Amino acid sequence: MTTPTPTERQPGLAATVALYTVSRLALVAFVTALLVLAGVPFLLAVLIALIVALPLSMVLFRGLRARLDDALSTARERRAREREALRAKLRGDVAAEPAAEPPVTASDEPSGGEADRGQQ
Repeated sequence: MTTPTPTERQPGLAATVALYTVSRLALVAFVTALLVLAGVPFLLAVLIALIVALPLSMVLFRGLRARLDDALSTARERRAREREALRAKLRGDVAAEPAAEPPVTASDEPSGGEADRGQQ
């Protein structure tokens, strides 16, 4: 397999899971339809199709499963990075981002050269 370049956009996890799920359901429906056309009762055809579709989908949808594995591992790595960053923030390991305004002081004294205009 080739690694995607930064300009290529890979489908997200939800899209990959949805595509794989729809493909598996379509396979079950196809096998069920074939069995019903062959004269097998519908409920029995659905049960047989569920059993037959599992190994058949492992062979037919090998590429989709590889994409799903890649999407899952990417999501897992991203979540691990986010979790570690959150834990570092909670521990106080991460340096505070520079603020646009100076930090607020908790004293009652006026800051800098400002005069107290409340009492004249």
